[in-house]
Amino acid sequence: MGYLLLAGAIAAEVAATTAMKYTEGFTRLWPSLVTSLGYVVSFALLAQTLKTVQIGTAYAIWSGVGTAAIAVLGLLLFGEGLSPAKVAGILLIIGGVAVLNLGGTAH
Repeated sequence: MGYLLLAGAIAAEVAATTAMKYTEGFTRLWPSLVTSLGYVVSFALLAQTLKTVQIGTAYAIWSGVGTAAIAVLGLLLFGEGLSPAKVAGILLIIGGVAVLNLGGTAH
């Protein structure tokens, strides 16, 4: 259940960050509200996740997957460029998250 909550936290954070692009410096009401609500939901779900998932693992996955998702959305929605360095960075993030998950839950 913890990882399902974490997926929701990631989705809310990605939605909030994407909406922030449309706020025009928080001068547009609806995108600003979506951004604010998305971050509140994301942090609430992340807090619930931490009841069952180690904080280091949860935060690494939350931030890493969120960062990679935003980089991809930047390419798809906003026409941001794709350089070899950006591809390498995204692959390193995904690899880091995979290594954390394969590392187990040693205490």
